[in-house]
Amino acid sequence: MLRPHLADAVEEIERHVRMRSLEAGRPLDGEYAQVVHEVIRETVAFFVDSLGQEDPDVGELAALYARLGAEAARRGRGVDRLQTALRLSSQVACRRFIKDAYRFGWPKETLSHLTDHLFELLARAADAGAQGYARQQGHMASDRERRRARLRDLLVREPASAPEAIAEQARSAEWKLPATLAVVALRPGGSPLKPNGGTARSRILPPDVLADWDAPTPYLIVPDPDSPGGDWLPTLLRRLGPAAIGPTVPPARTATSLRWARHTIALVERGILDADRPARAADHTALLAGALTEDLIDTTASASLAPLLALPARRRTPLLVTLLTYLQCGDNAVLTGDRLHIHEQTVRYRLRRITELTGHPTHDPAHRLDLMLTLTWLIHAEGRSGAREAQAKQG
Repeated sequence: MLRPHLADAVEEIERHVRMRSLEAGRPLDGEYAQVVHEVIRETVAFFVDSLGQEDPDVGELAALYARLGAEAARRGRGVDRLQTALRLSSQVACRRFIKDAYRFGWPKETLSHLTDHLFELLARAADAGAQGYARQQGHMASDRERRRARLRDLLVREPASAPEAIAEQARSAEWKLPATLAVVALRPGGSPLKPNGGTARSRILPPDVLADWDAPTPYLIVPDPDSPGGDWLPTLLRRLGPAAIGPTVPPARTATSLRWARHTIALVERGILDADRPARAADHTALLAGALTEDLIDTTASASLAPLLALPARRRTPLLVTLLTYLQCGDNAVLTGDRLHIHEQTVRYRLRRITELTGHPTHDPAHRLDLMLTLTWLIHAEGRSGAREAQAKQG
């Protein structure tokens, strides 16, 4: 009864689908239009063939719609186009059923059976299409993640990769290569410091941020960190816990930013830098230089500042801080006193005391920079030691 009208039904459904696509500004192209034609033809034929079957096998038809959904995902189209086509198909088919019911005098039971069978079939087709679409999107996302992981590893490689290789991998990973970037080092695994958040939810990142969560010191690669609107980064890092931001560099020097970010987070781990807010490597050049030459500083300081360092901490620390501040203020006792909130005569007394203890002047121009670096490290390291002693006493 329905079989002689198959070609007409296919043509009418296809016409409505084409019209709706054109109205939506997304006309069917030649290859995809042929796919749509074949799917409509197969669906209509299966519907007619399955009417006399008690439990028709929809496996092949479901596979067909799964492939159609996957193709939509590959082409960057939404699954809504497939759902719209199925809805139009059901409308066209129902209108034809009603018209034929009047023309041939079908009983209500026949019309009801046809429409119920149609809606059940199209519901299965829609489910299969959605599953195929979701599966393909998952494959594409996984593939893109793998390409981005390769890009991430290429960026931090030492010696640095060629800019052309980086640009090519960025294109493959669908990652817009920025003019500058910075690497953020995060709390290493097993650190005694407590993170502010370590759940999967806290790891949700902007799509252009690359991450390596499995590295001994996890890190993020953040494009254009100093661009306008970059105030989202501190908020993100507060969720992730203690963090250190490496210097902003061109992509070819990503490894440099990572290296200094890791040195900086090591100072956070030791308690030398504050863990309550992200530490920027560029703000702590002297401390980082001191950390990298710590054994040399300890050796030379023990020789040149031995009598001063032998004093108890409560007497030693004010002298060290006064000397460093005095050098930073250009040997100006008045400015030093203002900065430390003490009288200038107190500053001069402390400087004389340092000279008496060490046996040499405090402002030798030939060693000024070395002395400032040494004092910066000693003061911060001493603050860490004092904190440890206080914790031990509290314990």
